[in-house]
Amino acid sequence: MPVFAYRGLSTDGRSVAGVIDADSPSTARGKLRASGIFPTELAEEIGGQPKATPTDWIPFRRSGIPASDLALLTRQLGSLLGAGVQLVDALGALSDQSSRASVKRMLSQVRERVREGSSLADALRAHPHVFSDLYVGMVRAGEQAAALETVLDRLAEYSERQSEFMAKVRGALTYPIIMMCVGTAIMAFLVTYVVPQVATIFEQQHAALPLATQILIAISSFLTGYWIWISLFVIGVVAAIAYGLSTARGRRTYDTAVLRVPYLGQTIVRIICARFARTLATLLAAGVQLLPALDAVKAVVTNGLLRDAVEKSREEIREGHGMGHTLGQSKLFPPLLIEMIRVGERSGELERMLERVADNYEREVAYSLAQVTTILEPVMTLMMAAVIVFMMLAVLMPIFQLNQIMQ
Repeated sequence: MPVFAYRGLSTDGRSVAGVIDADSPSTARGKLRASGIFPTELAEEIGGQPKATPTDWIPFRRSGIPASDLALLTRQLGSLLGAGVQLVDALGALSDQSSRASVKRMLSQVRERVREGSSLADALRAHPHVFSDLYVGMVRAGEQAAALETVLDRLAEYSERQSEFMAKVRGALTYPIIMMCVGTAIMAFLVTYVVPQVATIFEQQHAALPLATQILIAISSFLTGYWIWISLFVIGVVAAIAYGLSTARGRRTYDTAVLRVPYLGQTIVRIICARFARTLATLLAAGVQLLPALDAVKAVVTNGLLRDAVEKSREEIREGHGMGHTLGQSKLFPPLLIEMIRVGERSGELERMLERVADNYEREVAYSLAQVTTILEPVMTLMMAAVIVFMMLAVLMPIFQLNQIMQ
């Protein structure tokens, strides 16, 4: 059924906007008037999505909404339902108060589908760029268990924790990355632009150059003389890596190699285990059974080897084995996670044990990243200082020699 975006006036004179499903523009206007809205603008949207605009073609433009905004939206919806507001009215209130046009349009579409008899989970599934399969699955479980408000609160808490955790990871890595990029750009400018001009002066004087100066001039000549081939080589390497990661064999090779890197592999395993434990605990708390929860939680396990281990564990659990035993056989998950799962299975408190292990791994990852940042900052500073000192000596030593000759 076609979808129409509208603007109009409500019975109390307020300006309203949204979307509505209808067979034709005249039917859409009739439905709007019946609901107390007098349309002033009405335009059909292609395939239920907004028509393309020039900004849609901007590279790397995000089509979804930030995790923090999604968490706030989820918590507000849960609060409105808890206060006794009907679902359609709650969605309408959130749409009216939203300041983002894309969120307002999305909420209006969800409200229209719910108003026509669709479940909230099915309405959310129509927007996969905003709501993940995990999110939709938990909402569906909440609807089936008549505990949608509780599930939304848990989803909001989960989204907030994940957003905070990933913000810590990005924050710890931002400074070293920026420092590396800026340092590389400065060195490239000096070597490709400044050094050739200084080298020309030295060549005109026909003076014997120190070894450091000869090395610097040779590097500069190589970069300026073969920059096209160097650029093509770098692009080719990046393209080859991207193609390799797009294949199943290449991705598996990458996942295996990453886990074997000292320190980095352990940190990645901790990050994945923290997300795995937190997500599984949230699903179990929402009333989702273990097997469907394990199927949904695979989406947050980004390493192929660990994801295969989760899938194998799911198949063995179906045959009657315990999750702690089956995950332990893979030899990929840390002993702490395995032991906490076993304790949770024996005591009937698997959800609480998973929450504890998630808290523990999140603290360990934050501490590890803080340590890495603390070490990287002085190391990178010393490396950049060493390069700068080398370049200064390579440039200044011939200048001192020229001064002595002229005297």
